[in-house]
Amino acid sequence: MQVITILYAAAAAFGVGVCWLATNIKVVKQFERGVIFRFGRVQQAVRGPGVTVLIPIADRMQKVNMQIITMPVPAQDGITRDNVTVRVDAVIYFKVADPVRVAVDVQDYVSAIGQVAQTSLRSIIGRHELDQLLGERDRINTELKSALDEQTEAWGVQVDLVEIRDVGLPEQMQRAMARQAEAERERRAKVIAADGEFQASERLAQAAQAMVGNPGAMQLRTLQTMAEIATERNSTIIFPIPVEILSIFEGLAERLGPSRSQPGAQ
Repeated sequence: MQVITILYAAAAAFGVGVCWLATNIKVVKQFERGVIFRFGRVQQAVRGPGVTVLIPIADRMQKVNMQIITMPVPAQDGITRDNVTVRVDAVIYFKVADPVRVAVDVQDYVSAIGQVAQTSLRSIIGRHELDQLLGERDRINTELKSALDEQTEAWGVQVDLVEIRDVGLPEQMQRAMARQAEAERERRAKVIAADGEFQASERLAQAAQAMVGNPGAMQLRTLQTMAEIATERNSTIIFPIPVEILSIFEGLAERLGPSRSQPGAQ
């Protein structure tokens, strides 16, 4: 009977030892840090990755995830400074910088950051015009990150990146912007066409100035134009003869006139 009693006592002691080990030996993963509370008071020494032995009854450990957390911010409705209703959503990337402050100063830091992000996003929408929200994303992202850092720094959280994903516009505003873009494209096309006409007129003026000093070039250009028209269209064309050509024929007639009159006189 004494042997059996000793065996029961040993088994009970072994069970108590196993329970003690399971309760007071903790494993901290590589991406975690352990914050120790001893009799309710936090210890500044943070436990790193590996096996940690706690003092029974006195110690309690809270694990804090040190990985970067990605949080989508739900779309927020707001009115821009130029009175346009928009719907903006974003995404933020943050991580824990001080495990002790995260464990002590804020109850649920992930939920708290989500609420701060929503209110900051609505505030950013009201301070900017629509064109700024659409065309200056980098500056808006920087302002939103600064607004979040002011709140989360006291909680021991570091915001790494903030990105606005989409800016939703009302259907009427989308149609108005489409018409504006179309009008802008038409304006650019007209400006380009007018600029082309202006450059062409300058070239033509230079060519005309060159032909004025060289009558032969004018005649050659006239003959070339007649040849091109005759090739393109098979029809009768009345083409005015330049005065320069008539003057040439008049000069030839004056030279040939005396030679023809002398044989007749004999």
